[in-house]
Amino acid sequence: MTSTPDLDERLREAAARTHRADHLRRLCEATAEQIRQARDTLAELERELAREEHDVSRLEGGLSAALARLLGNREERLARERAEAAAAGQRVEGHRARLAQLEADARAAETELAGLASAPEEYARLLAEKERLLVNGGDPRARELADIDAALRRVAADTREHTEAHRAGRAAQDALGTVLRHLTSARSASTWDLFGGGLIADSIEHDRLRTADQAAWHAQRALDVFSRELADVGFAAQPRLPKVDTRWFVDTFFDNIITDAIKHQRIENTRAEVEKTARWVHDMSTLMNNRCAQLLAERGRLLARRERLLRD
Repeated sequence: MTSTPDLDERLREAAARTHRADHLRRLCEATAEQIRQARDTLAELERELAREEHDVSRLEGGLSAALARLLGNREERLARERAEAAAAGQRVEGHRARLAQLEADARAAETELAGLASAPEEYARLLAEKERLLVNGGDPRARELADIDAALRRVAADTREHTEAHRAGRAAQDALGTVLRHLTSARSASTWDLFGGGLIADSIEHDRLRTADQAAWHAQRALDVFSRELADVGFAAQPRLPKVDTRWFVDTFFDNIITDAIKHQRIENTRAEVEKTARWVHDMSTLMNNRCAQLLAERGRLLARRERLLRD
């Protein structure tokens, strides 16, 4: 069996390699953003240089040069434009050199990072080996390590459930957004109908309502999924959209006996109810996302405590 001093030394080396890999990963991300910004800046500077060179060419020959001769200021303007073009050229070259250096830095960091690709896995494996030694050897730290392991399993399960709930909430938000867009369009057509839109407005209104009806059923299914995911994390809720099924639309909106004003008001009431549900879904989805962040922070604290125990 591996001796504890030898294992501790390997742990220290693996920890240093893992720390270096984390640093390089952050460095690569930061450098990638700098490269993106540098490329955007360089593209703009190259366009500026092209404009300055074009101005010089116009003064060296052509109509602009002829007009400048007539005005007697050609040489002065040409000298100024050439100076501006030269300055623009220097800026371009400077940024090209900066971009080249950034790209070289990125390649160097990526090469070193590739050599450390296995460092996190190796460190985790050595920590697990150290943990087994302590537990099997009856070390006083074994009980706390077991508690941390149980807590990590619980946090992992909670994180997975809250992530699934957040994902379901986002899907429900998207589906409700589709319903709202169609109802808003129907409301606009209904408003037009109130002011004499006639058959055209009526036709558009009915079409939007039929489309909203179809979207509402999709949204209700998404809400059903969301409510099940919420139940998994301890929230009992049964969100329901207002009755926007085909029969409701036909009886309420397509019946010529009902006045345009009543139709318009009912569309507005339905839209308000859907909007209220959408706000609730947004708030609950945000709550799930915040809870995920809290769980990840708790996981980080547990892992840090476990690491300290195993490295002491």
